[in-house]
Amino acid sequence: MSMLPEHNLQASTDDTHNNAMDDRHYQYLVFIGRFQPFHHGHKAVIDEALTRADEVIMLIGSANLPRSLRNPFSVEERSAMIKDAYSAEDAARIHCVGLDDALYNDTRWLQYVQKGVVSVTGDVHADIGLIGHSKDSSSYYLSLFPNWASVSVPNYQNLSATPIRDSFLMGATPTSVRTPESTQHVLEQFKQTADYKRLHEEAGFIDEYKKQWRNAPYPPTFMTADALVVQSGHILLVERGGMPGRGLWALPGGFINPKETLFDACIRELIEETGLSVSESALRSSRHSQHTFDDPYRSARGRTITQAFYFQLKNDPMGLPTLTAADDAAKAFWLPLCQLDATKMFEDHYAIITKMVGL
Repeated sequence: MSMLPEHNLQASTDDTHNNAMDDRHYQYLVFIGRFQPFHHGHKAVIDEALTRADEVIMLIGSANLPRSLRNPFSVEERSAMIKDAYSAEDAARIHCVGLDDALYNDTRWLQYVQKGVVSVTGDVHADIGLIGHSKDSSSYYLSLFPNWASVSVPNYQNLSATPIRDSFLMGATPTSVRTPESTQHVLEQFKQTADYKRLHEEAGFIDEYKKQWRNAPYPPTFMTADALVVQSGHILLVERGGMPGRGLWALPGGFINPKETLFDACIRELIEETGLSVSESALRSSRHSQHTFDDPYRSARGRTITQAFYFQLKNDPMGLPTLTAADDAAKAFWLPLCQLDATKMFEDHYAIITKMVGL
């Protein structure tokens, strides 16, 4: 898991764990979520945790990612929303720890959760429980932590962070009905920043984009193809020139045309966006593997499934092939694999790379 979907244990603002509530007291209760933003539903869970445990560990998901429509707030901002909602005495019992995503890799995400908890407890075998809203979809994630008990808390007024976040990025101001004053304070400050201006513009773009099928009987599912090209320890990336994700690093790729295969679309987009000075026949013969990536939340534009193709080009003593950015790319460049940076990557492209290259 990793991207923490809005409705489940690791992904959501309402994140969760189920199982019947017991009456015992814990040394630590762990609440995992994205808190984008922190609202009264989240606070209700922490309120219960503070009565049931000595200390509360908040694992704040989707850490170390660029600001986006789905993840606009930093770990530090979300920590302030949480801790400033409490007295100094209670805030001292709340530990906020950033939790990295590990999309398409449950084992790695499990490791991140354990490390986050141990950074506070010092011992993975301490008296630890998981707390959250009870939801059926969380049962799978609970199975990843069989040694930790689970405490279920009723959902507070069915609050969800998604509509709060979406309306805020479109220009609305969240009210005290749904969010604590601490959250409102952070949002008011954030609204004065260049980051908010950029995301507000992007939110308007996405809203207009989705209007194209607003009257359709059901939302469309898009299909794209992406190229992951590696040579001599370098990966070929582009800098996005348009919205969404302007300025972020991405794999070359795009939407398929009605009368082409996924592989043909991948080759076409790769050449169009990067001007890669490698013959099409050489590209086709260097295909190493392919994989489908279909996380439901991977794109703000709507349900988008991509087929990624991994190309391993032969080492060349003459150096890396030349590039000429065009089409949707502002720039095309070779990046040493050691310089990959999740905080600069578009959508789930960092997860795609780590999955396919085996980093």
